[in-house]
Amino acid sequence: MPAAPDLDLVLFGATGFTGALTGEYLARNAPTGLRWALAGRNPEKLAAERDRLGVEVELLHADVTDPASLADLVARTKVVISTVGPYLEYGEPLVAACAEAGTDYVDLTGEPEFVDRMYVAHHATAQRTGARIVHACGFDSIPHDLGAFYTVQELAAAGPVTVRGVVRAGGTFSGGTFHSALEQFARARQLREAAAARRRAEPRPEGRSSRAVGGKPHRDPVLGFWLVPLPTIDPFVVARSGAALPSYGPRFRYSHYAGTKTLRYAVGGALSVGAVALAAQVRPLRNLLLDRVPRGEGPDERRRERAWFTVDLVGEGDGRTVHTRVSGGDPGYDETAKMLAESALCLAFDDNPPTAGSVTTAQAMGENLLIRLRAAGLRFETVD
Repeated sequence: MPAAPDLDLVLFGATGFTGALTGEYLARNAPTGLRWALAGRNPEKLAAERDRLGVEVELLHADVTDPASLADLVARTKVVISTVGPYLEYGEPLVAACAEAGTDYVDLTGEPEFVDRMYVAHHATAQRTGARIVHACGFDSIPHDLGAFYTVQELAAAGPVTVRGVVRAGGTFSGGTFHSALEQFARARQLREAAAARRRAEPRPEGRSSRAVGGKPHRDPVLGFWLVPLPTIDPFVVARSGAALPSYGPRFRYSHYAGTKTLRYAVGGALSVGAVALAAQVRPLRNLLLDRVPRGEGPDERRRERAWFTVDLVGEGDGRTVHTRVSGGDPGYDETAKMLAESALCLAFDDNPPTAGSVTTAQAMGENLLIRLRAAGLRFETVD
């Protein structure tokens, strides 16, 4: 029999921008007696990061090009946190190692193609070994996934349910986030192929349905915002939670938007997204944009302190309407590091619903993670 893990969690990619913030969060908020380690391919950088954090933790060598190092890593821990992206380029070897070993895994990817490919390749193995593979444990997609989970609970409808999520934020993005977004826009055909392969492999719930539905730009009658459909991974994650959890009702539909106060900003936002998506299709333009925003960099602490986000959710069912809100500080970094770390701690220590395979945060952790995030300062509230 393999030896029992001697670590609770390992942070892989601790020297990157978001990895370093996740390490800071763990160093400040880790429960007493947490057994954790930093992992990466450069021992000197890992040692410098440990010194910066001021913690006594083990340093582990791991490289995505060295399967043996990943196998050794995942055998020693209950949970692995991965911040090594773009995940399409670097992510699969670690997912495969965790699925094979039965080790839980969390990341902060917002790359739909990567998530779908990992489901097709490794979901069955993870189900067999008991590993919980939980993608999108940052701003993509916890506020939306757990926000919908909370909204459905508040609505408590017996019949069909519709939820729309409207995100507003003030903040900046890192080079890594920008590179991942451009690469996704440039891979529209591959993204469609990966989604189709997942649909063929993924069973549908019996007697129920759950889908993400596209919307049109319009003014929301409840929130008063102008809404623009948002092409992110979030609606697909929410719909998968709806398919997995009977509490979402017999027919669940979710739509996802960015919200603005005026029509002018809504039109400008839609045009900007369209322009970036178009530029991503033209290699010289794409390379020019990528060169202007280098990887591995992000906003400084002062700019992060001024950042904020809200996700308003409107749930409708059984003739009732519920308006809820998820809100917090800097969405892309400080709050993402918090969500990622708390997700790992939740998997490591909490009595979660029995599940395995490629699962969502609502499906794998649900109420336990909601409690943790509220205690950590994120707000989940019913507005009216």
